[in-house]
Amino acid sequence: MSPVNYRHLYYFWVVAKEGGFARAAERLGMAIQTISAQVRSLEQALGHQLLKPAGRGVAVTEAGQVALARAEEIFQLGARIPQEVASAATGPALRLAVGLSDGLSKLAAHGLLQPVLQTPGLKLVCHEGEVEQLMAELALHRLDLVLACQPPPHNSSLRLGSERLMVSRVDWYGPASWVDAVAVADFPASLARLPLLLPTAHAALRGRIDRWLADQGLVPRVAGEFEDSALLSLFAAHGMGVFPVTALGAADLEAMHGLRLLGQSEGLHEEIHAIHARRGQHHPLVQRILAQQSR
Repeated sequence: MSPVNYRHLYYFWVVAKEGGFARAAERLGMAIQTISAQVRSLEQALGHQLLKPAGRGVAVTEAGQVALARAEEIFQLGARIPQEVASAATGPALRLAVGLSDGLSKLAAHGLLQPVLQTPGLKLVCHEGEVEQLMAELALHRLDLVLACQPPPHNSSLRLGSERLMVSRVDWYGPASWVDAVAVADFPASLARLPLLLPTAHAALRGRIDRWLADQGLVPRVAGEFEDSALLSLFAAHGMGVFPVTALGAADLEAMHGLRLLGQSEGLHEEIHAIHARRGQHHPLVQRILAQQSR
């Protein structure tokens, strides 16, 4: 089968869209006979009739419907080329690939990435996974930066650098129905009377939470455990229980209507470390993120 002549396909597309050769000829500023000949050439090349007479115009045959659907895709893509070419010529995209370790507060991560989110031409790529897997990707330069709850192990054979970006107090939030049911002044003892939503055991913060609760003499009622902190906050917003979040991450809770502060847990903190390859620390956006390490 010979290759499709895209000029012929375009004429067929216009005729099908306009519903007839006369209107297509008027739109294209061409003779009806010329357009008709081009469409017939396309039908001959494909071996099937694409258009059939219908009143004063034409209708698309079943075979023509298939050709028309593909033509729609082709010419819609073609219409995007000038804008995409102009965009690439005027401002190349600045790519930043970030790995987020499992169990890391996504709300806090969003806050730490905030300084680069308004960068013109930014293309942000976020991956989530186990710390060891993300560090291997970092060493292979497939990631520019990893945000994790702990630094890389000291005996790691990978040539990586690490800075602690944040040590943030952990606050407790919950839906108004739960927060109003207890005396806020009774915090943290009130946690023993409320359903708690906690990160799963693989998160570094979970161990700190368990130790802090034990130090307070509290036996919690855990109503749910979540690997994804954003999912955890969503379930909390829908009334399932109260949950911990870093003070930095709490700034994004305004988007979750109905969540209220229950209390601030003194002595319970979350750390976030920025891990990077030696070469990666020269990335301009990585440098901007690392500049926050005084937090």
